[in-house]
Amino acid sequence: MHLRAVEIFCEVVQQRSFSKAADAFGVSQSSTSQAVQTLEDRLGALLIDRSKRPLELTPAGEVYFAGCKELLDSYHAIEDRVHRLQDKVVGPVRVAAIYSVGLQELDDYVRRFEQSYPETELRVDYGHPDEIHKAVIHDEADLGLVSFPPGTAELETITWQEQEIVLVTAPQHSLAAQSELAVRDLDGQDFVAFTPDLTIRKRIDRWLKEQKVSVNIVHAFDNMENIKRDIEIGTGVSLLPLPAVRREVDIGSLSAIPLSNVSWIRPMSIIHKRNKVFSNAVTKFIELLHGHRRGFPARGTPESDALEQFSVAP
Repeated sequence: MHLRAVEIFCEVVQQRSFSKAADAFGVSQSSTSQAVQTLEDRLGALLIDRSKRPLELTPAGEVYFAGCKELLDSYHAIEDRVHRLQDKVVGPVRVAAIYSVGLQELDDYVRRFEQSYPETELRVDYGHPDEIHKAVIHDEADLGLVSFPPGTAELETITWQEQEIVLVTAPQHSLAAQSELAVRDLDGQDFVAFTPDLTIRKRIDRWLKEQKVSVNIVHAFDNMENIKRDIEIGTGVSLLPLPAVRREVDIGSLSAIPLSNVSWIRPMSIIHKRNKVFSNAVTKFIELLHGHRRGFPARGTPESDALEQFSVAP
């Protein structure tokens, strides 16, 4: 049995796509199909029902996939133990993050990690919070970066950041010159919001309702980058985490005004599958998230407390 073929088969199953698995391994789709076909020929059994979209495992495929996952996990754990003895940081790190984590800000972490550990393979995928939770639960991602983390028996949470919520405007907006604002000053303002399905939107709606403030929602996006661009062209104002707009504030394309009479916070957390044993590379990425705070200034939990919450391979 060829280990590479098994790895490709498992990636096809997890991605539910031959083309996506091919992209993940940097090979052609025909090579990916051939790898799976080789396993099927060896076993004399069909593993994947290719007539279904997305792809589905056959009963034989389900048994084979479960066994292969266990085999690969054991193999990678052994490799990682050897690498630790050599003080090497190698291998994949799979991260799934919500769009509103701030694409540019997270890129700072990615660049620093790749520079520090060039033998790792860091992959960051962005998606809706529900997609992040599923990816982590199904072991399609080692870590998830989410706001307002869910309480579920399948996931564990590592506290990461507490991000101050501020009013964000275009520099030419009438409120932009204020050093701070009371929440009541938002009453009646044109507002660029998150889409209603997102937890941050529900939380902001609740905050405003508690303050008896009503805003005029003109646009709604599930992507913070789109919200920022909409504010820049003068469509309206918004309530956003300060770290996510720091770059735009620094270059003068946006203004951020603190709120004087409330303390609204967006909690950011690292989630992982319960009882997950991390590779050395994944552990180093978590340490980087807690140690490099330039892009995401946090307050509250010390690094030492946060790092005690997760398991590492022996």
